[in-house]
Amino acid sequence: MIGYLEGTIQKKIGNNIIVKCSGTGYLVHVTKNLLAETEENEPVALYIHTAVSEDDIRLFGFQEIESLNMFKLLITVSGVGPKTALEIMNNPLSSLKYAISSGDSSLLVKTKGIGKKTAERIIIDLKGKVINEDKPSDYECYKDIDSDAILALQNLGFRKHQIVQKIQLMPKNITKTEDIIRHFLQNA
Repeated sequence: MIGYLEGTIQKKIGNNIIVKCSGTGYLVHVTKNLLAETEENEPVALYIHTAVSEDDIRLFGFQEIESLNMFKLLITVSGVGPKTALEIMNNPLSSLKYAISSGDSSLLVKTKGIGKKTAERIIIDLKGKVINEDKPSDYECYKDIDSDAILALQNLGFRKHQIVQKIQLMPKNITKTEDIIRHFLQNA
């Protein structure tokens, strides 16, 4: 069982990276945020969850142990597999913990592949297992903003904290992904 990898990012392939460790390359599934914040030939250290099925072994990597632990909790929920859990992990960890501990399903419902019933099941199953978090200052922003806009801007080279700060100052009538991106780029 692989629990930790430290090496360099050899290549980015889709939503995965190949981590080269001592001459061996490991294909690791990572969040879109981690993918956007890293570059090829850059050093990386990841905590790993190894998912084994009948015909496949997949590695899921996270930079913090707390993120790995949350991922492991998510995959214990009926109907939430590793791919869906990884999508959920694209949300900031503090916002995700707050959403679960406060019973606010709106952040979870925004996630691709998560409907209202699954979001409620996640909250019911994990509410007692997630430490009650204080409401993060940027929670409303993450809850209300289209995550596709944030990811698109990250892919253009902007850092997540820069994006969130600018979007919080944006007029509230700008809600479509394309309009958010256009307004951000015009005012960056």
